[in-house]
Amino acid sequence: MKKIMILGAGISQLPLIQTAKKMGLQVIVLSRSGNYPGFAWADKVYYEDTTDTEKVVEIAREEQIDGICTTGTDVAVKAIGKVVDTLGLSGINYTSALLSSNKWEMKQAFMEYGVRTAKCIKAKSIDEAYRAFESLSLPLVFKAVDSGGSKGIVKLEQASQVEYAYAEVIKATKQNFFIVEEFIEGIEFGAQAFVYNNSLQFVMPHGDLMFYGDAGVPIGHYVPYELPDQVIQDIQVQLEQSIRALRLNNCAINADFILKDQEVHVLEIGGRAGATCLPELVSTYYGFDYYEQLVRAALDMDPDFQSTASQPCACELLIANQDGEIVGLENGNEPHEDIIQISFDYGIGDPVRKFKVGTDRIGQIIVKGERLEDTLERLEEVKKNIRITLNR
Repeated sequence: MKKIMILGAGISQLPLIQTAKKMGLQVIVLSRSGNYPGFAWADKVYYEDTTDTEKVVEIAREEQIDGICTTGTDVAVKAIGKVVDTLGLSGINYTSALLSSNKWEMKQAFMEYGVRTAKCIKAKSIDEAYRAFESLSLPLVFKAVDSGGSKGIVKLEQASQVEYAYAEVIKATKQNFFIVEEFIEGIEFGAQAFVYNNSLQFVMPHGDLMFYGDAGVPIGHYVPYELPDQVIQDIQVQLEQSIRALRLNNCAINADFILKDQEVHVLEIGGRAGATCLPELVSTYYGFDYYEQLVRAALDMDPDFQSTASQPCACELLIANQDGEIVGLENGNEPHEDIIQISFDYGIGDPVRKFKVGTDRIGQIIVKGERLEDTLERLEEVKKNIRITLNR
């Protein structure tokens, strides 16, 4: 029986763990301790920090694993790269993992390879933050270079916001620096892709449903995302150049773009599959089980990305507009063939946080339809029939 190690046991990794179990694999889950649902499905659990690369390598070697992977999180990618290089497994290599896990190194690689991206400056102090504010064109974004899930990202337009943005970014990073980046005014969207044996297997652009707080945070996605042919071609060019810049291979790709004046600007490229139901949208849209292909790729078992469909679909997170405890949880939707999933991460009596970043979710909705318009209408109907009541 083949062994696969999955890094992370949270709600984003749970379907990956469940799929690996259904495939008849021995599943080893490594994650820091906590109330994470993936632990219950694992054959073996290690309560370790996924950012401790040497410890992950040590355990992977002891267990003699056949593959390693994750989904929906950036912080575990470096450990995957280290294990892949050390044990000679299939997956993202350590150099690529480092480049795609540090926004400053990523930017340097982008500029070297001619990827269209926003201008940015490295800053280490509040004084350097103010100097960057004066040097770049407004609006700006302060970004932690090593965080994921939209943590440590603050948009600002006035000098009076610098100290707040600086404090938020420093709180979110383990590094002694961050970046100040020009904010490109345009339409934000993304894409899921996979590169295997140095060949792009598919590119799925998706529209983003956004929540705006300190910065824009995706709370949902939809496909197809209709774009002019020249923009589709530009996505391909910018993505291929990004792959070369980051030296990505044998891994999923989570891409964030901005479209301005019909030109695609690359915000970030992650060497892993996206969160916020994106693997489910890939599976639904193309007609193959994306989680299964992620596992097969990690085990070097010839993943199959052949598409049999182009099914319009959409997803959205359930979120709260305040901190509180759940006192009521009601799903008034009747079963319907177009409702793929309605799930809750918490139950009555559980505390939840006011939504700020992707991990502050309460649940998710996934729907499909004959056309995109039907799909988005179905999504709105489903949302209206869900009631989550909190006390403060």
